[in-house]
Amino acid sequence: MTMKENSESQIDGVVEIIDDPNRLVRAIFSGRRRNMQPEFEKIELRPIKLRDQVLLQTTSLVGTKSKTANLEFGKFATRETLSSGFANCLIEATDLTITIRFTKKGEPQIHTSVRELVQKTTHDRQKSRLLDPNNEFLKKVGISDGAGRIKPSMNDKYLQIEEFLRILMPTLKSEISAGRIHQPSPEAPLRIVDHGCGNAYLTFAVHNYLMEQDIPNQVIGIDQREDSRRRNTAIAIELENTDSIEFRAEKIADSGFANADLAIALHACDTATDDALAWSIRNHVKMLLVSPCCHHDLQTQFEDIPAPWTLVTKHGILKERFGDILTDALRAQILRLHGYRCEIIEFIGDEHTPRNLLIRATLTYATPDPEDLSRFREIVKSWSIRPKLAEILDFS
Repeated sequence: MTMKENSESQIDGVVEIIDDPNRLVRAIFSGRRRNMQPEFEKIELRPIKLRDQVLLQTTSLVGTKSKTANLEFGKFATRETLSSGFANCLIEATDLTITIRFTKKGEPQIHTSVRELVQKTTHDRQKSRLLDPNNEFLKKVGISDGAGRIKPSMNDKYLQIEEFLRILMPTLKSEISAGRIHQPSPEAPLRIVDHGCGNAYLTFAVHNYLMEQDIPNQVIGIDQREDSRRRNTAIAIELENTDSIEFRAEKIADSGFANADLAIALHACDTATDDALAWSIRNHVKMLLVSPCCHHDLQTQFEDIPAPWTLVTKHGILKERFGDILTDALRAQILRLHGYRCEIIEFIGDEHTPRNLLIRATLTYATPDPEDLSRFREIVKSWSIRPKLAEILDFS
């Protein structure tokens, strides 16, 4: 079977899922391919039960306006939608998940992972909670009050952690299924490092949730502040978790341990994200989930702006946002050049935090395309910049 035939066969599989009322969980079409303009900015599909019939609910978004319609299954034009100009597609079924990203040449890059999801067809789209607000660790870290209710001031943080876990679990299960991460056991637990853990909201959440999913794990939380280490260690003692959670007061770059399976970071500030990525690359960490924050490094280097980009950088807010985008794009490219499969995704709506991107990378040891290196070099040369991650790794 040729590569083209294989892609067509996989597209056939996508159509079958979207047309199947017993299998589709959710489908999302988003982004825009170069030189193409789909009618909508985003389309989301899901099954919905109305009276005794399961229909396909479509929600189409343009700007701040959305339009919802209910169709019979088999009536949605999946192939036409895929070819209309969307850049990214996510298709979730009860038995697997498919992601499609279209290249600049319009070729679909399709990745399939085996995972089980529960189909929900009710009107209430409120997501079930992964973390019980009454959980003792949520009270100890200050997200829940003594009565087991999420504090209003901590609701955004709670939602960020929940969405982080929603992305973590299928990716982790897929890597274990593929054999790139060993099957965790009490004798050989999953080894996790949380870079820049701060108040350890994510540290305790990941540890607790994985334990509930029967995934033994040991977590090391790193933050250079000694007061954070003391506070977090005291909480671990109260929760009787000190045999599986450890906190260290040290800089990420100076961390002396290795052999982690998973590296996580939630809003590692500015170049702390680069320190976390560099540490992970050097130690061959198998899976990374890192949410960047406060990009300043490249913005301070924007001096000799190549034409015609001065049209963008003369506007302060656009210059700042472009710096953010370029920073994370180059981080992703460096990861690919070191054998990682890498994606940058939105993990929570920007109404909860403006820092809502997540770098998700898995170590496959795939040989990078020579053009990937030439593109990286071309960008840094034309902009006269030196990304911090490249500097740390002495990579050029």
